[in-house]
Amino acid sequence: MKTIGRWSLTVGRRYRIQIVCLLLTASCQLGCRIPILESPECYASRDAVKRFYSFHFGNDMKPSPENLEARKGYLTDELATQLQSSTAGTRDYFTNSEHYPKAFQVGSCKQDSPDKTEVTILLYWRENEQNQQREVTAEMLKTGDKWLIDKVTGN
Repeated sequence: MKTIGRWSLTVGRRYRIQIVCLLLTASCQLGCRIPILESPECYASRDAVKRFYSFHFGNDMKPSPENLEARKGYLTDELATQLQSSTAGTRDYFTNSEHYPKAFQVGSCKQDSPDKTEVTILLYWRENEQNQQREVTAEMLKTGDKWLIDKVTGN
């Protein structure tokens, strides 16, 4: 009977140890959250910029009516209309370049008003074992419940 008593005591200790481990894991996960320090507007507009540039880099960047049509859901009506009249040539409006970059990174965000932000996009090229970086800024407008690109400026 002593063995059974010890066994049940050991099982009880195991359960307590498992519970303590679970509680420690849960408290560490709750305590290790990274707070979002930017405004909800910046967070949402940065996400919209990231989705657009991911789409843009994943497809043909050459200006054409077909490519502009595919991007209309990310653009304000005013910008789409402006770009329709200037789709000739090889300069990409969204990277301000004729030689298209290989990668991008979404940078800082500045909130101008509740419906307008400016998001920096870092563009990267790699040629002949040299890296080059430039940046452009996307002015974002909230239209309805969507953040849309209204203007891109930069180097």
